[in-house]
Amino acid sequence: MREHTITTSYREYDYAELPTDVRRLIDAAKEMTAGSYAPYSNFNVGAAILLEDGTIVRGANQENAAYPSGICAERTACYQAGALHPGVAMKRIAIAAATDGKFQKNPISPCGACRQALMEYENKFGPIEVVLYGENGVYVIPSVASLLPLTFTEF
Repeated sequence: MREHTITTSYREYDYAELPTDVRRLIDAAKEMTAGSYAPYSNFNVGAAILLEDGTIVRGANQENAAYPSGICAERTACYQAGALHPGVAMKRIAIAAATDGKFQKNPISPCGACRQALMEYENKFGPIEVVLYGENGVYVIPSVASLLPLTFTEF
């Protein structure tokens, strides 16, 4: 038997100490929570992806009574970036969530399906930095692989 340990390192910042370009991406994600359609969960999530050419692609979660037909904010933005900007690398994604118009105190992390979807693009183009917004702090994770260390990459 062999035992292995997986760890994830991340940096935590106060919003005000982040560089302007990172705050701008977070603000885009926060704005997108208003575009969320979440009548069942009341959990409004927004995502914004920075492409290597400077374009910011946005997404919001969209629910549906025929669960699980909805889609998360991260995949909305990810698939839109892939469809509208093929061949352009994703460099950073910011994610924010709100309930009843109030942002979460602590950062939320992408679900497994979103991690795998983002991992597809990270495998194609290189690391995608993940920025998770919370009122009490912002987590900056160096890559999607850091969130999904035993990724499904071969088939």
